[in-house]
Amino acid sequence: MALSLDPEIAQALAPMAGAMADATPPAVGDIAARRAMWEPIIGAAGTAQPIPDDVKTSEHHTTADDGARITMRWYTKDGAAPGPAVLFFHGGGYIFGHIDLLDGPVSRYVSASGVPMLSVEYRRAPEHPFPAPLEDAYSALRWLHAHAAELGVDRDRIGVMGDSAGGGMAAGLTILARERGGPKIARQILIMPMLDDRTTTPDSHIAPYLLWSYDDSLTAWPALLGEAAGGPGVPATAAPARLEDATGLPPAYIEVGQLDVFRDEDAAYATKLSRAGVPVEFHLHPGAPHEFDSIAFTSDVARRAITDRIRVLTSI
Repeated sequence: MALSLDPEIAQALAPMAGAMADATPPAVGDIAARRAMWEPIIGAAGTAQPIPDDVKTSEHHTTADDGARITMRWYTKDGAAPGPAVLFFHGGGYIFGHIDLLDGPVSRYVSASGVPMLSVEYRRAPEHPFPAPLEDAYSALRWLHAHAAELGVDRDRIGVMGDSAGGGMAAGLTILARERGGPKIARQILIMPMLDDRTTTPDSHIAPYLLWSYDDSLTAWPALLGEAAGGPGVPATAAPARLEDATGLPPAYIEVGQLDVFRDEDAAYATKLSRAGVPVEFHLHPGAPHEFDSIAFTSDVARRAITDRIRVLTSI
């Protein structure tokens, strides 16, 4: 029996299928075209569901070591008790996306869990290649630890979370924080994370269902890493799949769809963490492509995934 889309996801994708079939995918290396194509889609998906009215936001800034000013958005639920908090990193292959486009999803996580989140406007490649995006993330982590008391946050209960490239960023940040001796990260929540710059060999079983393609990866990783992409010298803080020793990393929640380019690297990362004694919860969702939860948010698989994420958020 061949792999196929979950029926509910297929139904949600049907209105898009014709347009996608007629469109010419951007060429490898065409970052501008990917930004023009995907950012409106991400924005529309974020507002397709109601945005909670019990979540408030405030803008904050910090400064990276190279002097860059980093914008951060703090989301809190009315009446939430002091406790954990989460740094959130948006997806987009490190080359597109903004925190504004994720207002809806982040607000819904905060409303459902009661856990406040700090969404980070990290700098994007290729204008700002590695390590700039990760250093932005680290600056945000230090800022949240430094301001924890005034924000009502327990410094021992700060997690990191992201989807796609944002999930890779969250994973890389836990490695960087371990290398630098802190600040402490209590949990890593990795949603279909982008972890391995060497994933370039197409899998014919999933090729018909890809929303993020191998060509997209062949564009994004060189934008982030330059000529080093795919070579021997890439650090694990840039591509966490390169990690050799996972000892001492925080407990991880990892999920990915079976029809996702990142499937194998995510499963391998869950195994790598497990073999180092890191507690891991791993979910492989059958019939689910990349970003299935925002495309088919009423599907059973998306509802289960969101329920699991909220459960993990509240357990930090």
